[in-house]
Amino acid sequence: MGALGKKNRTPAEAVRKLMKSGKVKKKCCQSKPRCGKCPVLALKRLKAA
Repeated sequence: MGALGKKNRTPAEAVRKLMKSGKVKKKCCQSKPRCGKCPVLALKRLKAA
């Protein structure tokens, strides 16, 4: 996943942009093997960064 990009973008907006580009799924499937594109985990990663 990418970083926030613009300095004034919130993590939620960044995840929305990743969803639109197809890098992140729209909903969490709650399955551990398929969690590489999970929006919930993407948001947590961006908040931690």
